[in-house]
Formats: sequence, structure tokens, C-alpha cells
Amino acid sequence: MDRPGETTHFGFKDVPLGDKQTLVNDVFHSVASRYDLMNDLMSGGLHRVWKDIMINALNPPRGDRPFALLDVAGGTGDISFRAAKAAGPGFHATVCDINSDMLAVGRERAAKRHLETQVDFVEGNAEALAFADRSFDAYTIAFGIRNVPQIDNALREAYRVLKPGSRFLCLEFSTVEMPGLDKIYDLFSFKVIPPLGRMVTGDAESYRYLVESIRKFPKPNTFADMIRDAGFSRVGFQTLTGGIVALHSGWRL
Repeated sequence: MDRPGETTHFGFKDVPLGDKQTLVNDVFHSVASRYDLMNDLMSGGLHRVWKDIMINALNPPRGDRPFALLDVAGGTGDISFRAAKAAGPGFHATVCDINSDMLAVGRERAAKRHLETQVDFVEGNAEALAFADRSFDAYTIAFGIRNVPQIDNALREAYRVLKPGSRFLCLEFSTVEMPGLDKIYDLFSFKVIPPLGRMVTGDAESYRYLVESIRKFPKPNTFADMIRDAGFSRVGFQTLTGGIVALHSGWRL
């Protein structure tokens, strides 16, 4: 529950905690139709490599054994589609996203791939998941958790809905610490991405927020502690591409 007067960050701005979700929703309503194209342009296609690394870590079973994935903030379906391709016939994914426009894009993409029976799309909030305790074999969230107003609540919900022995995987932008690359990355982030967003989606401000939100996200060690605090064991992370992103992992034991 929100506490009166409590604030949080929206990019570099401080906003009332209760307002952040609406502001984030507006960002993704604005960019949903060109979201995947912008991911390619912003990362030079590297987001595909990062997501493949996440799927390799997930390692969904290739046989008939049932395997239920919950993919949170995965509106356009990218992670779930990759997992379905890597998995066997027992695989099923539920994409849960708070943004209806992103989900609409995901449903269209699923239909084109003939994955309607393997991938469901559900509107929901990461902080209050409408799923039973211990009902999923894995939980993934890619480039979404930094947009959650109360991250600790989302992590506790992830732990709650996972079965014992199941894995939590989070792919998120991180902190570039490689000398030289950090300056190039900052220059590209602040001087190139917002104008590119204006050109492709007609919206520079949403991409300015997304760039700023990366800088406000906890450093990998701090976020790993948050995952542990939610109850997860064997918590760890690996940084990719000089620290531009990190793949975080934890197990519900």
C-alpha cells in the first residue's frame, strides 16, 4: 500500500509513488507499436543476443514434461516466443504485463507465429500477481523490473508464485564500468536515443525516461541483495557487453 507523501523516481524526477505506474503506462502506450524496432535500433541488435543468453540459462525442457513459465513485463512476447522455440511440447508461457497496448502487440505476434496455444497474454501488475502460490516452474522478466514502482514487492510476488526448485531470471540494464565504453554509452544514451525515439515513434520524452531509468536502477550487487531479501537462494548475476546489461538469477528452494 502506498504511504502518503512517499516519492519515487521517474527517470531523474521525483514523483509521488502512486503516480509512477500511470506515468510508466503512458510511456509504453506511446511506444508499443514500434517497441521491438526501437530495441533493434538502440542496441544494434544486441538485445537478441542477450535474450538468447537468458533462454539458454532458462533451459526449458525439450520433452513432454509440463513446464509453466511466467514472463512478467513481457508484453510483446519476445522472451516467451524464444522459450517456446527452445522447449518441447509440454511448454506453456503466460505473459503478464500491465500495459494493454503492449499485450495487443504480443497477441498479434503470437498469432503470426501460430503460438496461441502455447503462449497466453494476461493483463496484470507485477506487484500483485493474480496467480496461485507455487504455480510456475520459472519466472522471467526482461528489461521490465526497473519500471516497477516497488521492486521489492515484485520480487516477493515472484517468489510466491514459483514452485520449490524453480528459477527466477531477470535481464536488466546495468552499470557500465569499462573505461571508455562508459563515456561512449552515456553519449549514445542521452544524445542519440531520444532523437531516434522521436524519429521512429514520434516520442523523444519516453525514451529520455527509459535512458534515465537505467541510471536510477540499483547496481548489480545491490539488486542481488534485494533478490536474496525476497527469499531466493543461490543468487548470482553475470554482466554482459561490458556491463551494459546483467542477467540476474535466483532459485526458490
